[in-house]
Amino acid sequence: MRPYRDIAILAGAQIVCFLLLTHLEPAFFLIHLYQSIVYTAILVLLFYMEDRWAYMIGMLASVVWLAMAYTSGMLGRAIEQLFAPRTSSLAVNLVGLLALVTALLAVLMIGFCGRHWKKEYSGLGKTPSTFLVSLGIVLAYYGILSQVVLGPDSKRMSVGKRRRRTFRPCYIPRRRFFHP
Repeated sequence: MRPYRDIAILAGAQIVCFLLLTHLEPAFFLIHLYQSIVYTAILVLLFYMEDRWAYMIGMLASVVWLAMAYTSGMLGRAIEQLFAPRTSSLAVNLVGLLALVTALLAVLMIGFCGRHWKKEYSGLGKTPSTFLVSLGIVLAYYGILSQVVLGPDSKRMSVGKRRRRTFRPCYIPRRRFFHP
């Protein structure tokens, strides 16, 4: 048995979860598809026996994803959707469930990658260089992802025609102090 089979299963499960989310949330198709790229890269690194890079990127990508999901409030909303009274639709409940499953898979990925890293590469002197290069890759990856999310057309992330947004201010009655 290969020592990294559990990492490959977790990365594959993350890819499946993100692809299911692309189907359940078509408005966020590009975001979920882009999130699955890093886990596909981990599978490719494992295939080419670049285990140390796969372990470190797996840990760092999962930590950054959990931090972004927590700070955006996505995990809190997912828990609220699952444990709230059943007034929501099935799709909303499935999205909440998949968000929690991806969070659980990310925590497992951190644990398993850390265990494999400690067993196979700890003490060889490659930790600082591998960490810094992997951190740069992961920060660049999530920086691009955040620019896609927070970019000029962040309201609708769908494939197809983009509508031109017009400025529509809210109606606020003005007080007129001077009458012309």
